[in-house]
Amino acid sequence: MNSVFFDSKMSDDKRRRSLYDGQLFVFSPSPSSLELCRLGRDMAQEAFGSLDPRYAQFSLPVEDYAAILADLKPRFIHHPRCKELLPRLLGELGCDLEKTYFDVPRMRTATHGDYLTSGIAYAFHPHRDTWYSAPMCQNNWWIPMYDIEPENAMAFHLRYWGRAVRNGSAEYNYAQWNRDSRRTAAQHIKSDTRKQPRPEEHVDLEPEVRVICPAGGILLFSGAHLHSTVPNSSGLTRFSIDFRTVHIDDVVSGLGATNVDSACTGTTMADYLRGTDLAHLPADLIDRSEAGNVANLGGTALRETASSSS
Repeated sequence: MNSVFFDSKMSDDKRRRSLYDGQLFVFSPSPSSLELCRLGRDMAQEAFGSLDPRYAQFSLPVEDYAAILADLKPRFIHHPRCKELLPRLLGELGCDLEKTYFDVPRMRTATHGDYLTSGIAYAFHPHRDTWYSAPMCQNNWWIPMYDIEPENAMAFHLRYWGRAVRNGSAEYNYAQWNRDSRRTAAQHIKSDTRKQPRPEEHVDLEPEVRVICPAGGILLFSGAHLHSTVPNSSGLTRFSIDFRTVHIDDVVSGLGATNVDSACTGTTMADYLRGTDLAHLPADLIDRSEAGNVANLGGTALRETASSSS
């Protein structure tokens, strides 16, 4: 059974184990999450000039809008303040910074309607992050930069927790994606021709869970959860920030969510930075993960996924 915990006082060790069992956690805005949102909003406002970033899509040709995002989003990712705020945020929520490793935060946008749903503002179909070479011990942190509503949120498809979905992850390799596809994101405006893992069977989107929290609120979930971008009918663009963490003890021990259907290769492990000093994970742990999730995929799920890409 999946549950949603609000402002849980659970220890991080117990919380991670609950995440690997499919539970969701929601936290009220923290000082650092609010500061991170302010940084994102200030940068967005500067990028869009006199236009409110949430409504700018209604005043700009889509090509100009995509060009602004193509400059804004990398600048946010690499802003030095982000690497200061993320460890503070993690510490505020009880993480052991000596053992917790995070990747850089990304600014995401979901525009109203069909204005821009590909490339630099990709609207994600139902997927698990583990289809994209993420480790099974990955935890996802998601923060709305402005207040959100059900019409521009993110959806979780909880019936698929622990249930395999035929998908194209067997054809995905993270290193190859970074080399060949990520850098061309801003070129995909009308459609997105980059090959990404997606369901290869019908997925029932209902019932779904949409968690609504205020700007700066924090949604925490496993990278193994099936989730998607809600088609935005709110009348304004959603801006959000997300990043991911792994705990080195879980990496070493192999603790994480059960892999039911991810068959990708490669690994995102080299992206993670230690919360205390920004050191990378030890090379041997990165190398051990290089084979990807397929090494841990077993039995029925492996046969189902293999047949989907034949």
